[in-house]
This record gives sequence, C-alpha cells and structure tokens, in this order.
Amino acid sequence: MVKDRSGAGDPARTLELLWREPGQPARAGRRGPRQGLSLDAVVGAAIDLADGAGLAALTMRALAQRLGVTPMTLYTYVPGKAELLDLMLDEAYRRMERTPSAPQDPWRVRVARVAEDNRDLGLRHPWIPDLAVTRPPLGPGVIGKYEYELAAFEGIGLTDIERDAALTHLLGFVHANALAAADDAAHNSRQSQEDWWAVSGPLLERALDPERYPLAGRVGSAVGGYHPQAIWDFGLRCVLDGLAHLVASRRGDAADAG
Repeated sequence: MVKDRSGAGDPARTLELLWREPGQPARAGRRGPRQGLSLDAVVGAAIDLADGAGLAALTMRALAQRLGVTPMTLYTYVPGKAELLDLMLDEAYRRMERTPSAPQDPWRVRVARVAEDNRDLGLRHPWIPDLAVTRPPLGPGVIGKYEYELAAFEGIGLTDIERDAALTHLLGFVHANALAAADDAAHNSRQSQEDWWAVSGPLLERALDPERYPLAGRVGSAVGGYHPQAIWDFGLRCVLDGLAHLVASRRGDAADAG
C-alpha cells in the first residue's frame, strides 16, 4: 500500500494555492468557481472528513459528496488530491494551538511546550501522523509553525544547523509517539487494554518460563501493559536531557576558551 505523502503534486501550483491572497478565488481549472464555495471551504471540509474517517476515506468523490457538488467541480479549486493534502497540512499547521512562552522561561520548558503542542495537534488531526512529510508544503502555516518552534531553542548555544536538527529530532520523537498512540487507540476500539490483559495475563503466566525469560517476566510484570503518558514523559525527558548535555558541553567549551 502506497502511503499518502506531502509534496507529491505540482510544486508551482501548490505554492500558488498556499500563498494565495486572502479572499482571492482559486484558479485550478478552466471553469469558474461555483458560487457559495471557496478553496478554504474545500480544504476545511477535507480536514473534517480526514479527522473523522482517516486519509483512506478521503477521496475527491467522497469530498464532493460532502460538499454537495460533483467531483469535477472540485477540480476548479484544486488540481487533485496530492495538492489538496498539502493544503490540508498547511491549514492544520496554521490552526495549531501554540502555547505562549516568555523570554525568561527556561529553554527546557519552551521545548517541552513545542513537543506537547505537536502531540495535541496529532490528537486533533490523527491523519497527520499517517501522512509522510518528507517534503512539507512551504506555505504560511508550515513557515509560521517552524518560526514558533525554532524560537524555543533561542539563546541556548546551538548553531542554526544544530537548532534545525534538534527540532527535527524532537518532532521525530513526537511522531513516533503519535503513531504508537494511534495504534493503541485502534486496538482499544476493539478490545481495551484491561480486557486484553484479563484474557492474556493468566495464559502468559503459565506459558512464560521464569528461568528462560527472567528479565521479560520481571519487567513485563512490573509494567503491566501499555502506559502512553509514562512513555511520553520518559521519552521527552530523554530528548531534553540529551540536548541539555550538548548545551552544557558547548558552554563548558566556551568557558575554557575564555
């Protein structure tokens, strides 16, 4: 199965749509736009459809039915699904709630807020973690989000290249956590963790030989299932501690040089 990805459409046409002037109609085809419909409405309806049913349910035909138009009408606003996905992603990024930070806030607090804001974004729009974003659409939503995120690393001693790499590393952690959380939610929709352990636990206790699997048995019993918040807290702390080590080493080098 080919995964939906950003940046798969016509780059020039996508950028033109992303950076359109507010209130200006889209010009995707030869026909004029349908009265009462706009590109913003098309993108908003596509986001709502994907939020509720996932990317697999997002087709031009399904979107047209949701808007009460023919599929051909949609093509007067957007060239195709590839460009539509870029518009959706940029709009979701533009809407992302951004926790305000004060200049005096510790950098760990600022960076943790960036991670948490991105996690909340994935919870509100669960299709975003499923979208391959190797070449993000460089629209106002993406650029504004990037500006906000980079500011969290301001003044901590990283070069510009390292700042971008640190942000990429942080967002990689958030993305992996979001995928795991979505998978857990999908399983829970069919059978809860508690119900699964109630059925599987007694069988595993009989099947697992403590002499053959001493660590798996001991640690598994201590954990007792999947705990998303604990995994998130631990993982984020590891990311922040790694950055703290780098920042401390840079400051030590600067002190030695002085």
